[in-house]
Amino acid sequence: MSNPTASIPNSMPDAQLDLRGTPCPINFVRTKLRLEQMTPGALLEVWLDPGEPIEQVPDSLAMEGYSIEEVDDRTDYFALKVRRPLASA
Repeated sequence: MSNPTASIPNSMPDAQLDLRGTPCPINFVRTKLRLEQMTPGALLEVWLDPGEPIEQVPDSLAMEGYSIEEVDDRTDYFALKVRRPLASA
């Protein structure tokens, strides 16, 4: 009788960014800029195209110190949830 989403703290994004149709590396740059505008610990959901965007953006964000919380395949695009660290990335 447990709620599976109850174990995921703050799984609802604080903001959403639709970057479908945006090429690499512009989608990474826009995602990083948006995260830098958010408060530390905030969760951003980014919509990315399949192929190079979903292959490159999560890895690039992780290398920059951002936490990738979830990658959800929504058939025509991917929803990436990334959290801004408490310390400045």
